[in-house]
Amino acid sequence: MHTQVSQSRRSGAFTLIELMIVVVIVAILALVAIPLYQGNVIAAKMSEGIAGCGSIRTAFRVYYAAHGTYPVLTAQNASQLSVLGVGATDLVGKYFAVTDYQIDSTAATYTIKATLPGVTPAQTYIINQLGVESGTYTTGN
Repeated sequence: MHTQVSQSRRSGAFTLIELMIVVVIVAILALVAIPLYQGNVIAAKMSEGIAGCGSIRTAFRVYYAAHGTYPVLTAQNASQLSVLGVGATDLVGKYFAVTDYQIDSTAATYTIKATLPGVTPAQTYIINQLGVESGTYTTGN
């Protein structure tokens, strides 16, 4: 009598262990990728605020060139920028409104601050007449 020894063969399906390993690898990649993605989203949004600060800064420089001093502005927002020739609609974008900018200036100095609304922790960009950046978000220049 001839007995045939059966050999166990894989039928091409994945085992539970193999599937679990793939799930763990995908989870690790997600843990790394999601914070990087969120940081890039904030950087993209903050670029609008930085551009707005640049527009205000240029207006201050033009005013200084024409008058020899900066205008004295102590507003909670940029509503007084008409003195510099910047209209409220000039600073309205997709992520920033005119009320998201704060201006503080004397005859010799100014500070411009942009705060990204709706983000926790708050993201702020501050630049002064010397070009010194501060706040929770800086361009690294």
